[in-house]
Amino acid sequence: MRAERYWQQARSVSERALDSGALVPLATRVLALPGVDPFLLRRLEGAPPRHLSREGPKPNPFLPWEAPLEIGRLADSHALILNKYPVQPCHLLLITQGWQPQTGWLEEADWRAVAHVAGDTGGLWFFNSGPTAGASQPHRHLQLLPRHPGEPSCPLASVLQNHLQEPEAQPLWSWLFALSPRSDPRGGTDLPGLYREHARRLALGCPEETRHPCHPYNLIFDDDWFLTVRRVREHCAGFSVNGLGFAGFLLCTAHSDLAWLERHGPWRLLAEVAAQRPEAGGSGARV
Repeated sequence: MRAERYWQQARSVSERALDSGALVPLATRVLALPGVDPFLLRRLEGAPPRHLSREGPKPNPFLPWEAPLEIGRLADSHALILNKYPVQPCHLLLITQGWQPQTGWLEEADWRAVAHVAGDTGGLWFFNSGPTAGASQPHRHLQLLPRHPGEPSCPLASVLQNHLQEPEAQPLWSWLFALSPRSDPRGGTDLPGLYREHARRLALGCPEETRHPCHPYNLIFDDDWFLTVRRVREHCAGFSVNGLGFAGFLLCTAHSDLAWLERHGPWRLLAEVAAQRPEAGGSGARV
């Protein structure tokens, strides 16, 4: 069993940050739209956060990060902080203490930091590689939605597990993705290898050859599976889609076209924002 000390500390820090006004949870409500299941669709109540609505250059909220949101520091490389605008309580961000670009390659230090946190607190991890993949900040950060043992990590967890267990019996998604089982969820030694292997299969490149990945992408993973999706656009029909979309979480705003979503469904939404498999010779979609 994990100790979940980071999660416990996040609860305490959240209480203080709420009292001080440093933490600003987003008010949402679940919408029961026909044809959306098994996705979880929420509507944002009120105005979006400043960092989503502000035009022009945006200040870096992680350099420095807000002290009231800090959970802890991992040596001199990373810090674990609260997401200032969470939908779920204790939404955690693992950020680099110094500047590293969100569009650059994830490095060994990043994966060591993930493994350190995951050894204590499990859940759903995701990474948006840049604006096209849904990243709202340019400073490198991975995100964690904590989960207890045995609790589904996301709405599509069982769908992804079925793809792993009986791949030939499942419908093959039209988009470019790589999906692998995890072999070392607590130790995290499998993460760098899975990351590089998926990058190769999806033609993202490799750190030795290119300074940045050749295409935007999302990473989504938990204790059981590791998913990479190649992206071509951030939004469709007024829906902004980051890595959580491919985990089954959708958020609509006043600009979202719910009629379009009801007519076409969430799988079509994902297909519109992801790179598509070639009609012929599209091997490598599965790992």
